[in-house]
Amino acid sequence: MAENLLKGKLGIITGALDENSIAWKTALKAHEQGARFVLTNAPIAMRMGAIKELAEECKTIVIPADATSLEDIEKLYTESKEYLGGNFDFLLHSIGMSPNIRKGRSYGDLNYDWVNKSYDVSAISFHKMMHVAERMDIMNEWGSIMGLSYIAAQRVYPFYTDMADAKALLESIARGYGYRFGKSKKVRVNTISQSPTKTTAGTGIGGFDAFFNFADKMSPLGNAPAEACADYIITMFSDLTRYVTMQNLFHDGGYSTTGISEELMEQFKDL
Repeated sequence: MAENLLKGKLGIITGALDENSIAWKTALKAHEQGARFVLTNAPIAMRMGAIKELAEECKTIVIPADATSLEDIEKLYTESKEYLGGNFDFLLHSIGMSPNIRKGRSYGDLNYDWVNKSYDVSAISFHKMMHVAERMDIMNEWGSIMGLSYIAAQRVYPFYTDMADAKALLESIARGYGYRFGKSKKVRVNTISQSPTKTTAGTGIGGFDAFFNFADKMSPLGNAPAEACADYIITMFSDLTRYVTMQNLFHDGGYSTTGISEELMEQFKDL
């Protein structure tokens, strides 16, 4: 049921690839809650996904943009403002990619050119999006900017390799720009650390299924699904969370604060 939490709000949602992605589900929820927004993704990602179908369902348009390019971001904001008819109340950064993970390189054998690509796509693009938004003065007061992170930014998960470093950088950028944007425009900037989620990106990580099941047994509420994460993002876009900023918010069924679960103790007691 729609509560119109975002009625009259305008924004941009990045990274919707297919119906499994958090950004995709966020777009559907935002539309349901009365928001108007533009969808965007990198041109290469658009060829892989079905974002145009999502745009039709949400009664909006898609503007291709490479989030690592300042020129593309500026063009995205200019065209989005023209289409929507005003400045933005929310931005979702749902962008992440590691060539090292895709090609199976271990943390001790990273290709450093690929590392730089990982950082640029997965974290520095977040800074670039906010830098251009600030320079263009395109955010409304009390707006909300969200990025998607993961607990590997704070703890060691060997399979996450250089993406763990990228997520740590993403969270640092959220704090740095959260302070800056909060002082200048009352705009809040936060990240969400989501449970392991069966998205296209998530399932591409080696050993994902085993870890997904492990996290599910560790979490007293179980793994949070992508749709529930979308609900949380909508809440963060709404006026109900006006004074939450510069935070990394765990949305993981309690996994991040559980030392050991009874289910796992039972599993290992006879070893």
